[in-house]
Formats: sequence, C-alpha cells, structure tokens
Amino acid sequence: MAPRRWLPLLVVLALIAAGCASGGASASVSVAPSGLAGWGPPATPPKLTPVLVTNGIGKGKARILFLYLDSKNGVASAPDRSAKVSFYDLATDPAKPVATEDGEFVWTIENERGMYVVDTDFPTAGTWGAEFTTAAPGSPAETVRLTFDVRESLPTVAVGAKAPASKTPTAADVGGNLSQISTDPKPDAAFYKTSVADALAAHKPFMLVFATPKFCTSQQCGPTLDHFKPIAKANPDVTFINVEPYKLKVVDGALQPDLDANGQLQATAVTNEWGLLSEPWIFAVDRNGVVQGSYEVTITPSELDAILRVITAAG
Repeated sequence: MAPRRWLPLLVVLALIAAGCASGGASASVSVAPSGLAGWGPPATPPKLTPVLVTNGIGKGKARILFLYLDSKNGVASAPDRSAKVSFYDLATDPAKPVATEDGEFVWTIENERGMYVVDTDFPTAGTWGAEFTTAAPGSPAETVRLTFDVRESLPTVAVGAKAPASKTPTAADVGGNLSQISTDPKPDAAFYKTSVADALAAHKPFMLVFATPKFCTSQQCGPTLDHFKPIAKANPDVTFINVEPYKLKVVDGALQPDLDANGQLQATAVTNEWGLLSEPWIFAVDRNGVVQGSYEVTITPSELDAILRVITAAG
C-alpha cells in the first residue's frame, strides 16, 4: 500500500492539533471544472469550513465522513450543530442536487472531538459537488460548497463481498503474550482469541477492527478500540478481532514499527488483503462470510445497532 493512502485523515487531525492555516485538508477535495457558476472559491472566507474526512469515495453506495473547522482550525462539530449535505453531479447538472442527506453526529473521542456521517449513492464517477449547510443554537445557518472526486472503484473489500480468509495473529501464536501482537496498553484477550480465518471456518459473525493504539497516524485508533470493548462484552454471540495494520517487530521486549527504506510505516499483508485506505477501520462480517458493513474511523450507535442485527441473523 502506498503511504499516501493514509494521509488525508492524518492531515485533518494535524491541522486540528497545530492550529495552522486551513487550505483544504482532505485529499478528496478537487478543483471544479471551469465554467460552473457557483462552484468556485467563496467570495469571503466562511466562518466554518467543512472538511471531508473520508479518504476515498467510489461509485455506488458510499459512507461519507466530514467535520467542521472554525477559523482557528478548532473542531466546531457538535451534537447540537445540525449538518445537511446536498450532492451534485457536476457533469450532469450543477444546479440540481442528486441527493440531500442529514448528517448524523458521532463522537470520535467522547466529549472531545466529533464528526458527521451521511450515507448516499453516487451513480457516476467524476467530479461532484457538495453543498454543506449547518446551524447551531445562537448562530445563523451557513452554507459552503466544495467539490471532490468520485472514483470508478476502491481497493477496500466492498460490502457484499466475501471476506478474505486472513490468518490474523492470535494469542495462541505468541504463547498468550499479547504485547507481541498488540500495542494496546490494556488489551482485551477476547480480541485475540480467534483469527479471521478461524471465524470464517466456524461460521461465526465477527467485527474486525484494524487499529494500532501506539502507532496510529490519525491518533484515533486507541479511542476506537476502547469504544468496542464494552460492545464486545455486551454481544457475546459476535466475535471481535483486533489487528495491527502495520508491520511491527519486537525490540527490547516491546513492539516497534518495521519501517521501509524511506522510514515509512508499512502495511501488513492482511491490511493489503482488505484494501485499507486509512486506519482505524471496522468491518462487520456475517456467519456466511459476507462483509455486511464497512466503517472508516468509527461507527455510530444507529449503525452499530443495525449491523449487529444483520450479522447475527440466522441464515
């Protein structure tokens, strides 16, 4: 996997942490075709800037993540701030939206940082437009437009596809020493009991969480993994599996990254099998081995409730 695939969310969160000048953080943003009235840069800088967090958008059904940054690059997304997005196929009709969706807010780090999720459908690849409208108590509504690219396809294992029979590391592989396969300072042993290959062979529904708390480029892996620990305990009929997405090696008794010749993190074979574009990433697989859910960064409560019903259904 080329290192650039991991950059967009890292760039967004680096902007938030550093408070540097905003210049369109996400790599998804593109330049609108010339001659499209209303899709150029705004005449005056907006008070709030929408940022696409999603690393890659492909033709067909898509799950879009976005957040709002204020003028100092602080996160302005909040539970009481509404967010609505209208999507335009700029090659077909730049004046008529194809779909309009309300964003669902989700905390990515509880009471500290949040984003919005929308599900939509892109029937064609090419340059699309998004019109973001937001409002919050005590502040007027604001609308901002941006453009982005929709690809013909993405490398990530798609919803509806068969899950790769990955031989993910388990506690049995390391004599129960979880510090050799996980960078989680407080690992839940249940997440390392079963490999993906074994779960598929046993026809067990499972949630696969790619997350590395110690080396996560987005600083989101630890909170996401911690979020799933009580969920796993509350759902004993579902197998939960954590996998480190990068190549690691034991140095002086601790896991350290196995960097390439350029000093970059390297994706594991399992990470490449699943075609990850970023981390953390969560997949939900039913007892027939079919991927029923794919979630970048985190999962909303409504998404979780719905997908657990799907993957545990008899069939």
